[in-house]
Amino acid sequence: MKKHFVIIVALFFAVACGTKKTTTFDTGTSKNDTIRIANDELEYEVIIIDAGFNGWLASYAKPRNYYTQNYMEQRNRLWVNQWNQNVISGPRRDLFEMTINYQSNIDYGYEVNYLLYNYLTYFQLTNNIQLGGFKARL
Repeated sequence: MKKHFVIIVALFFAVACGTKKTTTFDTGTSKNDTIRIANDELEYEVIIIDAGFNGWLASYAKPRNYYTQNYMEQRNRLWVNQWNQNVISGPRRDLFEMTINYQSNIDYGYEVNYLLYNYLTYFQLTNNIQLGGFKARL
């Protein structure tokens, strides 16, 4: 029987060649608690659908500019790598539905890294899982 607290996660990361970094941020006030980050030409897009993430982000996440972009990129690379391994063959594959296409040679900008970092922190704390060598903490 599945846990009484089921989290439906769909995280889609599409990346195209390009250097434009203008992003828009939807605070996700819709019914299904969705956050969408994209640039004007849709060179990349991140969609986070997870009940509770918006509330957690507003209540627990450190404010923007608390962490440097470099700090978050380092954590994101490690955590995304472990996430993708769990999609393929992890012990709790029921929690990991899609791979994340996060490439270390692309500068996604501060906002994308901030939201991805906080989502992966939220995911680890909520599910009592550790992705990679750095334990998620507030």
